Amino acid sequence: MDHYITEIGQFIQANQAWAGPITFLLTLGESLVLVGLFIPATALMLLTGGLIGSGTLDPWGVIAWGIGGAIVGDALSYWLGRWAGPGVLRRWPLKQQRTGVARARLFFYRYGFASVLIGRFLGPIRSTIPTVAGVMGMAHARFQLANVSSAILWLPLMLAPGYITARSLGAAENAQQIAMMIGAGFSVLLGCGLLLAMMRKRRQPARRRGN
Repeated sequence: MDHYITEIGQFIQANQAWAGPITFLLTLGESLVLVGLFIPATALMLLTGGLIGSGTLDPWGVIAWGIGGAIVGDALSYWLGRWAGPGVLRRWPLKQQRTGVARARLFFYRYGFASVLIGRFLGPIRSTIPTVAGVMGMAHARFQLANVSSAILWLPLMLAPGYITARSLGAAENAQQIAMMIGAGFSVLLGCGLLLAMMRKRRQPARRRGN
């Protein structure tokens, strides 16, 4: 796998015009149900972030293509769930991923909209949550709001570690910029954590009343 990652990185360096479309395909595949489990998008995003940090690639084109791929991938997975219905979760190949599907269903049942927003950041269920949302009949507008919002946050955070590493190795005067990016990343993660905590506390009184 490392060999293929290296080859893709070398191809992007030699063919910079293809960096955007390749990033689109990577984030699309990463977001597709089941397919996302077999695509090493995280490692490739780190590599791409490093190329951006070193000045080899233009960041805005890569970011735009990457966000687009993530949105399209989640949307396709969602519509698969809407079209196929609950039976898709009990058929091959998802039948072979019962644990992951069960986790995704429980997460969606507990948090609804927030599960789609935050689920993109949770590797084991990232590509399954959209399909579960479709199966469970989540409204299209609500799903797309969570889909687009999470993609806009997710892609820069995926690129950030590689970018920060390249910049820090390249020049010490970028320390302030690096600190700002790290701070922004931690702020997003902290916000997601606080949102989950609030949702959990809100659910607990409801369960007590139900008992």
